[in-house]
Amino acid sequence: MESRLAIRAIMAAVAVAAVIVVSCGVVSAVSRHKVGGPLGWTPGINFTEWASDKHIYAGDWLYFVFDKNAHDVLEVNETGYEACSGQGFITNITRGGRDVYQLNETKTYYFICGKGYCWQGMKLAVNVLELPPPAPAPSSSGSSGSANLLCWRSRIGVALVVLVSWVFGAINL
Repeated sequence: MESRLAIRAIMAAVAVAAVIVVSCGVVSAVSRHKVGGPLGWTPGINFTEWASDKHIYAGDWLYFVFDKNAHDVLEVNETGYEACSGQGFITNITRGGRDVYQLNETKTYYFICGKGYCWQGMKLAVNVLELPPPAPAPSSSGSSGSANLLCWRSRIGVALVVLVSWVFGAINL
């Protein structure tokens, strides 16, 4: 019976701690975007249209899926993008046809297929945005410091739950 209580106390403390961490904005999400959607990096897709409704942030990844025997992925500058030229490319992303590329800076990145398919629309310009700050925790007073105070109070609450569980023998530290 005591072991069940100990497990329940530990699970409750972990659940409360997870909620607090997420609500206090400690966790930030990075996304992986499959370029071209279900069809991937292939001719016949309007990559400008594909990118138009995406919110891509610094730290996100682009995932290129393609036939490596027929296509490649080159990062180029704007001039290379406009001219569909891979000459003087910045990075050859091609490794195996299931390739990822992390977007580390807030800028516009340019990608083309350097095997002639750029002229058939296999080119992508991606505007990478700065990750927005986490939304503040809701507060009743509306002051900016109250959200931070709420996080600290919550952390103290978790510490008290663990301490009480330990005192009553549910957790052996």
